[in-house]
Amino acid sequence: MIRFRETELYAPVKGYLERQGFAVKGEIADADVVACRGDDPPVIVELKGGFSLSLLQQAVARLVITDAVYVCVPWRSGRVAWRSLNDNLKLCRRLGLGVMTVRLSDGLVEVHCDPGPYKPRKSPARQGRLLREFARRRGDPARGGATRSEQVTAYRQDAISIAAYLTTAGPSKGAAVARATGIQAATRIMRDDHYGWFERVRVGTYTLSEAGLAGLARYDATPMLPPVHAVGRPEPIASQKPPEPSDSGSLLR
Repeated sequence: MIRFRETELYAPVKGYLERQGFAVKGEIADADVVACRGDDPPVIVELKGGFSLSLLQQAVARLVITDAVYVCVPWRSGRVAWRSLNDNLKLCRRLGLGVMTVRLSDGLVEVHCDPGPYKPRKSPARQGRLLREFARRRGDPARGGATRSEQVTAYRQDAISIAAYLTTAGPSKGAAVARATGIQAATRIMRDDHYGWFERVRVGTYTLSEAGLAGLARYDATPMLPPVHAVGRPEPIASQKPPEPSDSGSLLR
C-alpha cells in the first residue's frame, strides 16, 4: 500500500475550502486545518494518511472547539478500500464527524458526509431476519466470535437433520423427508444443495453424497452441537458499491 504524508492533503483541502469562501490556515492550536468564513463557526479538518483510532480520537477532541470537524484521508480505489471507507463513514457519522477524501492524482476533494448529530435509522427487515434466525436455531451451537465458516445456522441445522435422516432411510422423496424431520423446506434444501451434501436420484428423490457423509461426520446430529471446526460453503458477499459523496445540506456550501 502506498504511504501518503499528511502534508500532501493540505493544498487540495485548502483550495477546496477557499473556493467555498473560507479563509484557511494550517496548524492552528494543534488543528491541522482551520477555516473561517464570516460569522460561521470555524471548520477544523484533521489530515491523516488513512483511517486510524488516533485520527478519530484527534477529531473527537476538536468537537469541544466546534461542531464542524472533518477528517480527511487519501482516496483509494478498489473493493476493499470502498468497503473500508463505507465502514468508517458509518463510524464517523455516529461520532458526529464529517469525512473528506482527496484523490492525489488530480487533487479532487470529495465530502462524503458532513458533521452533525447522529440519527440512526432502524431496519425492521434486518431486525426481523435476526429474530427469525434466533427463533429457528435449536440450542446454542455457535460460539460467539466464531468465523462465518464455523457458524452453525438454523439452515445448516436443517441440512444436518436431513442428512442424518437420509443415512438411515436411504434415498427418499422430499415430502417424506419433510414429514419425518418436521422441516417443511426439506425438498428445497436438498435441491439447492448449498453444501454439496445431496444428490438427486430422480425427480423429487434425493440421497446423501460422499461429501454429505463426510460433512455429517463432523457433527453430533442428535443435539445439533458442532465440533470446534465446522465446514461448509461460505455465503456469498453482496457486491459493494463505492460510497457516494454527500451533496445535500453541506456545511461547506
